[in-house]
Amino acid sequence: MKSGSSVDLERYAWLSIVAALATIGLKTLAWWITGSVGLLSDALESLVNLAAALFALSMLRLAAAPPDEHHPYGFSKAEYFSAGVEGALIVLAAAGILITAIPRLLRPEPLEAPVLGLGISFLASLINLGTALVLLRVGKAHHSITLEADGHHLLTDVWTSGGVIAGVALVFVTGWLRLDALVALGVALHIIWIGVGLVRRSFKGLLDAAISPDEQREVTKLFAEYSRRYGATFHAFRTRQAGARRFISFHILVPDAWSVAQAHRLSEEIEERIRSLVPNAGVFTHIEPISDPSSYDDERLDRM
Repeated sequence: MKSGSSVDLERYAWLSIVAALATIGLKTLAWWITGSVGLLSDALESLVNLAAALFALSMLRLAAAPPDEHHPYGFSKAEYFSAGVEGALIVLAAAGILITAIPRLLRPEPLEAPVLGLGISFLASLINLGTALVLLRVGKAHHSITLEADGHHLLTDVWTSGGVIAGVALVFVTGWLRLDALVALGVALHIIWIGVGLVRRSFKGLLDAAISPDEQREVTKLFAEYSRRYGATFHAFRTRQAGARRFISFHILVPDAWSVAQAHRLSEEIEERIRSLVPNAGVFTHIEPISDPSSYDDERLDRM
């Protein structure tokens, strides 16, 4: 059974798919009318948007699946595969743009009906802009790297389309036909940069990166507060993130005279406060006596 949150995220993935289909149709029509390779490059990137949106939907469904016997921590890292595949598809689209634009740079051709083509492309850009803003807002609210990556990609597409539209308009005004192909080459280089960035972000996530420095500082402030209040100390503080989920572990060293129940109540209180500070966090604590030398043996390394 899927949670309400996962169903909501899937709904926004479907929004991205519908937007991609609409912009593919509009941008392909704009290219067919004008013959501009700049507009063709824009249409090819929209194909990448569709492929990325479909893959994002499948990864969101997998990430929302409950843990099982073989995956006790769940499937939240599946979102990083979506970002990585999207980056790879962007690079492939850029290669297609280069293959199309270089011959046109050497043998420029006049554009047909540029005003109508630009108007259609502008409408497609408005669709992408609205969808991108929605995806970014929802992705940040739900800590979904998949929706955030898709939103950033669509926002990049908006800027790319703006450059293409400006290039075609300048060709129309100046009559310099090679400018169309030069803009397409610039688009290709730009989206290669975006694609490589997405792949790097995905790779970093798969390597168990720590939670953000701001979130870590909030947790360490909490440690300092409880050290002053109860004389407890903390060490072996480790964090990692997997998609929307966060995992936090640490050791609590309590006074020797404390009972197990007293130490347990303290750990429960601290865990609850950390979960209120760090959304979607799983917190794991280990309680040790503060004066036992063996309590400090694993301060830096995990127990084997």
